[in-house]
Amino acid sequence: MDSTFRRTPKIHLQDLIDGLLSGNRVFLSQSITLVESKRSDDKALSAELIDKIIQRSGKSLRIGITGVPGVGKSTFIEVFGKMLTAKGKKVAVLSIDPSSNRTKGSILGDKTRMDELSRDPNAYIRPSASGSSLGGVASSTREAILLCEAAGYDVILIETVGVGQSETVVKDMVDYFLLLMLAGGGDELQGIKRGIMEMADHILINKADKDNTKAAKRAREDYKNAVHLFPPNDANWVVPVGLCSALEKKGIDEAWKEIEKYVAHSKSNEWFYENRKNQGIKWFHERISARLQSSFYSKPEIKQEIKKREELISSQKISVRKAVDELFS
Repeated sequence: MDSTFRRTPKIHLQDLIDGLLSGNRVFLSQSITLVESKRSDDKALSAELIDKIIQRSGKSLRIGITGVPGVGKSTFIEVFGKMLTAKGKKVAVLSIDPSSNRTKGSILGDKTRMDELSRDPNAYIRPSASGSSLGGVASSTREAILLCEAAGYDVILIETVGVGQSETVVKDMVDYFLLLMLAGGGDELQGIKRGIMEMADHILINKADKDNTKAAKRAREDYKNAVHLFPPNDANWVVPVGLCSALEKKGIDEAWKEIEKYVAHSKSNEWFYENRKNQGIKWFHERISARLQSSFYSKPEIKQEIKKREELISSQKISVRKAVDELFS
């Protein structure tokens, strides 16, 4: 990612800002590459960039879309995105590709999977590698959201990896959390044991088509019954459970109508704005923790002390608790 930005011609920050605010997708891509960079000089520049455009952000609707691998997230997003652009919306898709824990590599293939949407002049697709970031979202996803908003995009769709419990972190950066589910997996209600269903603002059973239609309808009733057992969410919103088929383009308009209902509801009771404020404060504290951790581990003397204690712990000559206490004594 770093080298991508470095290969572009040297550009003045103000020119980058002007291009971004004009909605130019090349400048938007350069801006996101800049905030993804790990170089110290790029970090300083990206911080200044975000500070300059912050007042022009915040006007979009941020939607997180999650679900297990194979549920059809990319197909759904393409059809959903095309429906929105047909309504005159500008849509940005931040698709987070899984990174290999061993090689740190990533496929970054969402533009291939969303070929039709990627050619839509009112859509922008940005695949990013998740890296080691918790929850299947890149560490710079929040900054990318702000940049897309400053570039004039009305709806930001965040497609997450689908890695299980940790993926719920995406809830803390979106206005609406859409959970895609499958029917016919053997135990449709297994997901209730995970907290992710309680965080959803909307549950959609995808691939409700062909021979799977009856199973999808049964699953919908099961999920509806389960939702009523959950305590009321912070928005005081009854979570809808619907059916859709991205393949057959069914249930897509209905899904958008439910989202519009939620936005009207959450704005009327002020939760929409309160949630945004809470997310900003949480992001602030997360950045503090990340900065402290990075500063701690980057000190040469700390690296040496950690190595010593790792050896002592491995040989059971010291407890983990005592090893940690000694590092901070």
